[in-house]
Amino acid sequence: MGKQQSAHIVWDWNGTLFHDNDAIIGATNAAFAELGLEPITLERYRALYCVPVPRFYERLMGRLPSDLEWEVMDGAFQRHYAEHRTRCGLTEGAAELLEGWGADGHSQSLLSMYGHEELVPLVRGLGIEPHFLRVDGRTGPSGGSKAEHMVRHLKAMSTLVDPGRTVVIGDAADDALAAQHVGAHAVLYTGGSHGPESLRGSGAPVVDSLAEAVAEARRIAS
Repeated sequence: MGKQQSAHIVWDWNGTLFHDNDAIIGATNAAFAELGLEPITLERYRALYCVPVPRFYERLMGRLPSDLEWEVMDGAFQRHYAEHRTRCGLTEGAAELLEGWGADGHSQSLLSMYGHEELVPLVRGLGIEPHFLRVDGRTGPSGGSKAEHMVRHLKAMSTLVDPGRTVVIGDAADDALAAQHVGAHAVLYTGGSHGPESLRGSGAPVVDSLAEAVAEARRIAS
């Protein structure tokens, strides 16, 4: 079977392959502290988080942050996240799932809204870069939606990947929207930034482990 006909997974990074919930909460609370906002728990974060990220801050502040406030909070988040992430690693079982999917003759790639220049060395350092056809992080400003990034990501692999046999695995409702935008499928994982209730509203299958996500992707794309 040629690669054009094989199934493909587009993996999300933060909260999916990379288990960084603690870093996200620590950095978010550091960003909130810059504006005198109260700290947030992981449970509240997962209940309220959405993209674009300024909308998430609106849910907490009761209004959209000003451009200056957004700049201050985003800068604080990025600085503190870089410190906290060093204590994080791959989600349990992720390395084996990546290897197994590839060994079965399927392809996979990584698309993240984390900055590209920070993402690539991190993925490389964890030893998983060879599993991916492409690793693409965000190259523009923070805070946007994933859909347009997904268009460019799949276009760059258009000779190898069929969107109709592509499954996006992520932890956010935005992953399902990005998949829908390009005619792909999605499976959403409850272990990251969104709680189960907010994910179910997307209409995509919702699972509690990456192993279940891959099994679902295999079923969908077969």
